[in-house]
Amino acid sequence: MSQPLSWNAWDAFLDRHPEGHILQTTEWGQLKASFGWEATAFQHGDSGVLVLWWRLPLGFRWGYVPKGPVGPWSDALWAQVDAYARQHRAVGLKIDPDMWREEAQALWPQGVPPGFRVAETPVQPPRTIVVDLRPSEDEILARMKQKTRYNIRLAQRKGVRVRPWDDLEGFYAMLQETAQRDGFGIHPFEYYRRAYELFHPRGYAQLLVAEWQGEPLAALMVFARGPRAWYLYGASASRHRNKMPTYLLQWEAMRWAKARGCTMYDFWGIPDEEEEVLEAEFTRRRGGLWGVYRFKRGFGGEVKRAAGPWERIYLPGLYTLLQRLEAWRRRFPRGRR
Repeated sequence: MSQPLSWNAWDAFLDRHPEGHILQTTEWGQLKASFGWEATAFQHGDSGVLVLWWRLPLGFRWGYVPKGPVGPWSDALWAQVDAYARQHRAVGLKIDPDMWREEAQALWPQGVPPGFRVAETPVQPPRTIVVDLRPSEDEILARMKQKTRYNIRLAQRKGVRVRPWDDLEGFYAMLQETAQRDGFGIHPFEYYRRAYELFHPRGYAQLLVAEWQGEPLAALMVFARGPRAWYLYGASASRHRNKMPTYLLQWEAMRWAKARGCTMYDFWGIPDEEEEVLEAEFTRRRGGLWGVYRFKRGFGGEVKRAAGPWERIYLPGLYTLLQRLEAWRRRFPRGRR
């Protein structure tokens, strides 16, 4: 029987792999386990992977790998995952790999590893903007769009200040305001509280707030591990938006990441379109992630597209049935409750 690692063993493995993604950490597994998932980690030699399992009716389950594996690609590692999956009645496994599209195409002619196939929809946003933090602060600022650089300095001139924050309830209230204003969904309060409690003590996360005369105007939770930092959660109040607090807040998050040794800052999520389409249409598009692209593009990063998503299916008949049920659900959605 293929046995997953203990959390201590997985932490010891990750200590040897600072390049591993934040979504492959023990803390992320414990966060998801607090909200209905089962988290297991596997290792073969210098390769490892954290897998999340969602329970389906009748004892079946579905596997998901968020931004893995860690270390080199290993068929032997996936054989361990396969064995565990079959022992526990998994219908299939989806992976959002921690790999850029061009890297996958260099490894495999079709851009998909043997034993996997292209999945329809990713779980994580596949396209992002990445800022290089290796240059000096002045050089990073110089690479930004002129308007973004101006807005950062405007916020400073107007007296906006950014500092670490631990008011999770205040952050969540701001998240609720932002979600209602901009029309997107958020997790329950306990999710963000648990994330902060798991990642902040390890130095993997910081909650920052932008204030004006003591009034919170914007806040974000930035995550970092090894050479990379990620902007995952952010919110802003509707008041005093003319003071541009979100611009200064992002700049201070980048400075925080750079100060702890990170060499790249991942803005995490823009529309999944090629850059020429993004640049041609962002001024007139408003839905989905188009609004955040208008904001994020100003910080001077590079548009990147992740490989995947990929999947492998263990029970094809049941998978087909689940796909048909999901299509039926989308066609005839239930009323709101």
